[in-house]
Amino acid sequence: MKLLMIGILGICAAGCGEAGEDGSTGTTSSSSGDATSGGPGGTTGTTSGAGMGGAGSGSTGAGGAMDTGSGSGSTGGSVGTGGGGGSAGGDEATIVPDPSWTCGMPDGIPLPTLGKPVFRATLELGETHDVGTTQFGHRRLLDVKGGTLTGDKIQATFLTGGMDLELTLSNGSVELEEINILRASDGTLIYLRSCGVAAAGDGVVRVVPDFEVAQSSSLAWLNTGKFAGTRVVDAAAGTIQLDIYDIADVAAAEPKIQLKDPEGVPNQTWECSTATGARGSSVFTESVTLGGSISVGASKRGTRNIIPITGGTVTGGMLLSGLSGSVLPGGADYQLIGATTVLDARYALSSNDGEVIVVRNCGPFGALIPVFETRADGPYAILNTKQYVSSDPGGAAGGVSLTFYERR
Repeated sequence: MKLLMIGILGICAAGCGEAGEDGSTGTTSSSSGDATSGGPGGTTGTTSGAGMGGAGSGSTGAGGAMDTGSGSGSTGGSVGTGGGGGSAGGDEATIVPDPSWTCGMPDGIPLPTLGKPVFRATLELGETHDVGTTQFGHRRLLDVKGGTLTGDKIQATFLTGGMDLELTLSNGSVELEEINILRASDGTLIYLRSCGVAAAGDGVVRVVPDFEVAQSSSLAWLNTGKFAGTRVVDAAAGTIQLDIYDIADVAAAEPKIQLKDPEGVPNQTWECSTATGARGSSVFTESVTLGGSISVGASKRGTRNIIPITGGTVTGGMLLSGLSGSVLPGGADYQLIGATTVLDARYALSSNDGEVIVVRNCGPFGALIPVFETRADGPYAILNTKQYVSSDPGGAAGGVSLTFYERR
């Protein structure tokens, strides 16, 4: 336990008690992994999204897919190809994600409103960071500073520090990852990581939320349910609306529309990298300040302990001597304590010359592998193209210090 609290992005200078209204956040991800994925990040739209229990999902459809290139939307049992224009029957179609970003539903995400309403959530947005075009596509990071969730069986609030990571691919389709921490009305803490997709031109993203709640909680049913929903950004109001449905009895039926990622472009991944390697030249060093840890408790994957990131500083190393800046507040280390403790720190950096760098630093002690995203034609683009390793967290004032190295 001593090793745990000292090493895991987690010397809690603020005292490792429960954080009041500080939450967490995330960065890149995907892969055809388990059914714990979440939702699709749609392009910014206005709030005409799915009403709870409604038959449709607003004027653009509930993540109704669109076609590009050679594909056309399906009206019968045929399969359309994901992409650009509107597709006949798109509002009702099952959306089949690209195999690299399945959101745990490789056979397709059915129209969520065919299920039973579970809750509606309104997330309050803080700053929007336009990272630019990275190695994966055009990345935007939307800060979540709070919000409310209301349903027949659950009431909750969103804690500060959540992250909505929206990736728009070169063909116009969208892949989304969203990470939030919620506190239910009975005090239960909920870790919510959502995966999603939207076809080109569709402002409504189809999302698959994945919940982690203490198994001893009255909300433990969230751990085992099958859910899907819609995500709509209202830029003018500064909000995101999530409508989530129970789709346990809904089949991924025809018509289906298949989304396809652009060829020749690397895929973002949902799971941590398992690469290995030795340390080469230093890249940069961070001093990260931390909030008090938040314990979700023993859940379906193990014990989830979350340490919010509240800020910090960045100093260049041998490879990027000109890099200096700050660690943006938001995000966290979403560490999973089980037979092997795995760290999963998600956050972003802001350089003094105006660039944003999205960071995911993930793995067990002694084998942390970072993945960076920044503007592909920017001054730190080397972070996108080379491979790196990370030191374990060490002690620093108010938090921890880490150094990143080129991987050999």
